[in-house]
Amino acid sequence: MTRSAARGVKIHDLEHSYDEDPVLHGVSLDVATGESLALLGPSGCGKTTLLRLIAGLERPSSGSITIGDDLVAGDTWVPPDRRRVGMVFQDWALFPHLSVAKNVAYGITKSSTRDAEVAAALEMMDLAELADRMPATLSGGQQQRVALARALAPRPGVLLLDEPFSNLDTSLRIEVRTEVHRLLADLGITSIFVTHDQDEAFIVGDRVAVMRQGEIVQTDSPQVLYHHPVDQWTAEFVGTVSVLQGEASSGTARCSLGSVAVDPQLDGSVDVVVRPEQLSIAAGGDGEVQSIEYYGHDSMIFVTLGNDQLRVRCGPSTNFVRGDQVHVTFNSDRALAFKSE
Repeated sequence: MTRSAARGVKIHDLEHSYDEDPVLHGVSLDVATGESLALLGPSGCGKTTLLRLIAGLERPSSGSITIGDDLVAGDTWVPPDRRRVGMVFQDWALFPHLSVAKNVAYGITKSSTRDAEVAAALEMMDLAELADRMPATLSGGQQQRVALARALAPRPGVLLLDEPFSNLDTSLRIEVRTEVHRLLADLGITSIFVTHDQDEAFIVGDRVAVMRQGEIVQTDSPQVLYHHPVDQWTAEFVGTVSVLQGEASSGTARCSLGSVAVDPQLDGSVDVVVRPEQLSIAAGGDGEVQSIEYYGHDSMIFVTLGNDQLRVRCGPSTNFVRGDQVHVTFNSDRALAFKSE
C-alpha cells in the first residue's frame, strides 16, 4: 500500500460542552504532517471528545479546527465524510454481518480499483487469508487489524485511534501496538492516538499531549515529558515516583535521603519527586524493605524511610527480602522538586 497523502492538524482555542457541562477549555494543538501524537490523560479528561471533534462527529462550541489547508470547524463546517479522516474506535465497531473484505471495503468509494485497494489493505495488515471470514470468528487481535485496515483503506490524510488496544490482553496489546507504530511510520500518516496508558503513549507517540480536566497541560517528546514535566501532577502521571517532603535553599533540598540537588530558584518547603531509577539500595541502614515486585526484566523494591515510602528499581536478581534494613542513596545529578501546596 502506498504512503498516504498525510495532512497536519491545527486546533485553536477549542471549547466544547455537553448540556452546559464544560468538557474542553481553550484547547490548542498543532500536529505536524506525518507526526504521530498521543493524547494521554485520565478517564474523563476530554481526550475522546477532542478526537470526535476532529473527526466531525461533534461540533465545537467555539474555536477552530484546520486539517491540511482546510478549515473544517469554526467559521465553516465540513461534515465527517468530507474530511478525509479515518477513525479506529475503542470497540473496533466492525459490522458483524459483513465479511472481513466487505468491512474493509465499506469506506472506499466504488470504482474499478476498489477490489485492488481492499486487497492491498488486507495484505498490509496480514489479513489476506481471512478475507471471507466473519468478524465473530476472529480473535481480538485479528478484529483489531480489520478495524485498522478499514480505516486505512481509503488512504485518509489523518488517522484517529481511540484506545484501540484496550480490549486486547497484555501480551497481544504489546505486540500489536509495536506493529501499528511501525506501520504508521512506514506509511508516513498523520495520527492522533488516545490512551490513558503512559507506556502506550511513549511507544506510539512522536510527541505526547497530556490532558487534565479538559485542558492540555504539556505537549512534548516522551523524553522531555518524563524528565522535565511542567508540574508535579504531570510528573506523577507519566511515571512512577516517590514524593518526599523537603526544604530547599541555594540549589539543594534536605529530605529523608539527605541533601539532593534541585532547581536553584526553589526556596522553602518543597515536594521532592524522585524516579525509581534515580535511587540505589544497599544492605544496612535506616530503611526497611516493605515489599518487592518482580517483573522479570527488573524488580521494584518498596522501602520505608522515616515517614516516606521509596520505590527503588533494581535488576531482575535481588537478594533483599521483606523486613531487611537497607540504605537508599540518590544517584542522579538533580531531582525534580515543586513548591509544596
